[in-house]
Amino acid sequence: MRLYHFSENPNIRTFRPRQLPYRMNESAMVWAINEWHAYHYYFPRDCPRVCFWAKQDTSDSDRERFFGFSGTERIVAVESGWLDRFRDTPVYRYEFDAGQFELYSEDAGYYISREEAAPIGVHRIDDCLGALAEAGIEVRITPSLQLLRAAIPSSTVQFSMIRMGNARTAE
Repeated sequence: MRLYHFSENPNIRTFRPRQLPYRMNESAMVWAINEWHAYHYYFPRDCPRVCFWAKQDTSDSDRERFFGFSGTERIVAVESGWLDRFRDTPVYRYEFDAGQFELYSEDAGYYISREEAAPIGVHRIDDCLGALAEAGIEVRITPSLQLLRAAIPSSTVQFSMIRMGNARTAE
């Protein structure tokens, strides 16, 4: 298993556990993401996005509703206002020794360590859009994520919504 952390900073030597402001009831941790979910982080850090994919029990109506005539079962939607930053921002994928981490959330692909973690490698990704396309992930560019944000939680697709505090507000 491969575990990663993504950053716009190319010079991180050690990841130190930190407490997240929205998880104050939990201890400080170093966060990592598994290889399958890693594509959800091929974006500038603060870029809001809605990631969704079909699972075994996704209904036929939800497959039609969210995937329509798409040739994939995995989509990431981003707002058009982030397109230039998405195209122009290199992202650094830090890899960790997976033996130092424990599973935090299987559905989200999150792993944690309560100890400092030094990366075993770093890879610069200049063309994140191209990397997503090569992986067979559809990227949707939309003026606003709010319709997806409202519709997906009550559907039968699996999803992850990241940095939604930075999304455009509903009009």
